[in-house]
Amino acid sequence: MRPGARTSRRRPLLVVALALLVALVAATQPVSAAEGRPYTNPLKSTKGADPWLEYYAGNYYLVTTTFTGVLGIRKAPTLAGLAGAPTVQVWSDTTPTRNTNIWAPELHLVDGKWYLYYSAGQSGVACCDSQRTHVLESAGSDPLGPYTYKGSLTGSNLSPGGWLIDASLLRAGGKLYLVGSGFVNGGAQSLVIAPLSNPYTLASNTFTVISSPTLSWETSGHPVNEGPEPLYHDGRTFLTYSASFCGTPDYKLGQLELTGSDPLNPASWTKKQTPVFQRSDANSVYGPGHNGFFTSPDGTENWIVYHANSSANGGCGNGRTTRAQKFTWNADGTPNFGTPVALGTTLPGPSGETAATPTSYTLVNRNSGKCLDLAGGSSANGTNVFQWTCTGGANQKWRIEDLGDDTSRLVNVATGGVLDTAECSTADGADLRQWSWLNNKCQRFRAVFTASGDYVRLVNENSGKVADVANCGTADGTDVRQWTWLNNACQQWRLVPTT
Repeated sequence: MRPGARTSRRRPLLVVALALLVALVAATQPVSAAEGRPYTNPLKSTKGADPWLEYYAGNYYLVTTTFTGVLGIRKAPTLAGLAGAPTVQVWSDTTPTRNTNIWAPELHLVDGKWYLYYSAGQSGVACCDSQRTHVLESAGSDPLGPYTYKGSLTGSNLSPGGWLIDASLLRAGGKLYLVGSGFVNGGAQSLVIAPLSNPYTLASNTFTVISSPTLSWETSGHPVNEGPEPLYHDGRTFLTYSASFCGTPDYKLGQLELTGSDPLNPASWTKKQTPVFQRSDANSVYGPGHNGFFTSPDGTENWIVYHANSSANGGCGNGRTTRAQKFTWNADGTPNFGTPVALGTTLPGPSGETAATPTSYTLVNRNSGKCLDLAGGSSANGTNVFQWTCTGGANQKWRIEDLGDDTSRLVNVATGGVLDTAECSTADGADLRQWSWLNNKCQRFRAVFTASGDYVRLVNENSGKVADVANCGTADGTDVRQWTWLNNACQQWRLVPTT
C-alpha cells in the first residue's frame, strides 16, 4: 500500500458524513416562511373605518363601516388585491324601521355558519341614540352569504335606551360571550360583556362592565372605551380596545388580559397601564384604532388591521382608511404591535400567499358562460357592450372602481371608457354601452350578491335595473341591456379576478 492511500479513502467518507450532519442540522432549524405579495396601505381608501378582515378558504374578506343601511364586503386572494377589489353588497335593511348608520361590522364563523354583527340606529332617529347591535346569519359557509336577519341585541342596564355598539365574540372556557361598548347606569362609555346562549341570543340581558376609561390616555376628547377585540395566543386571552374620542388624533389601542377564570367577573381582567398602539407623527398616522386580527394564509404570522387618519384633524368620518401590518410577540408573551406604518410604504404581504394580485375582473354570465365584452375593443363613445366567448383580451377586462357611495364604475381596461346606460333611460331594454366618464348615476352600478360562486347582479344606480343578456341568448354577440330583476341566470355575473 502506497503512503497516504488509507487517508485518501477516508476523505470521501468524511465529506459524506459532514454533509449528512449539515443536512440534519438544517432540518432542525425553523424554515422562514415565504413572504406574500407586496402591498401598500391603505387597503381601502373610502369608507375604510372600523375594518374587520378574515382570511378564509383562499381569500381575504374585508368589511367596514358605511354610515348607510348597506353592508358590503370586498374579497381578494391577496392582501394587496383588496385595494382594487369590488365591494359586493351583501345586506340592505329594507324593514319598516330601517336601520341605517351602520358601524363596526364583524364576521365570525360559528359551527359552519357566518354571523355578521353590526351596530345601527333607526332611520329618522337622532344620531347614535338608537344604536343597537344587530346579527345576520349566513345560509352556509360562504362569507358573502346569503344572509338572513336574526335580530338585535341590547341590555336592560345599558343607556341611553340600550345603546350597544362595536360587538364582538369572545370565546373562553368553551363558552361564547358578547363583548361590546355601552353606558351602564349612566356611567362613561365602557367595555361590557354578557353571556350568549347562541351566536344571536343573549343568555342574560344584563351587561357587566370590565373596563372604564379611567387612565389619562383613555380620556382625550371624551372618556371612551370601545371596539373590544379578542386575541388568543399560547393559551392566553387578550382584549385590545380603542380608547379616547375617535375625533382626536389620540384615539389609540389599550389592552386587557383575562387573568382570572370568569370573564363575567371584572376582577378577572387585568388592564395594561400604557397604550399598546398609538399615533405616529413621524409617519403621519393619527388616531389608529378600532382594529381586528387575522393570520397569514400559512398560519405562521399574526396581523393587525385597523383604521387611521393621515392628518391630525381627520375626525370620525369617511376620511379614515383601512390599513394592515404584521405584528410580533414580546418575550413575556404579550403582543407587540409596533408603530403604525406610513401610507405608501411597500411591505411584504402575509406569508403563504401564492395567487397573483388581481388588477381587473372579467364578468362571466352564469347562463351562457360568456364574458362581458366591448365590440371590437373600440374606444368610441357609444360602442356596444355584448357577450362573447371569453378570450382573456383587454376588451373583456374591467376595473371595478369604488366611488365611495356604495356604487362603482366599470372601466374597460382596453379603452378607459365606462359602462353606461344609453340616454340615462329607465326603461326595460335600454342598451348598455361604453361612454366617457360623466360622473352621473347612469354610469354607477352596485354589485349585489346573488348566489354562491361569486355571482352578482349589476344594479344601475339611476334605474334600479340590472345588466341582462337579451332573451337569455347564448350566442357570441348577444346584446347586454338593462332589465327589471327577474332572478334568472341570464342576469347573474361571476366576478373573476384577472391580471
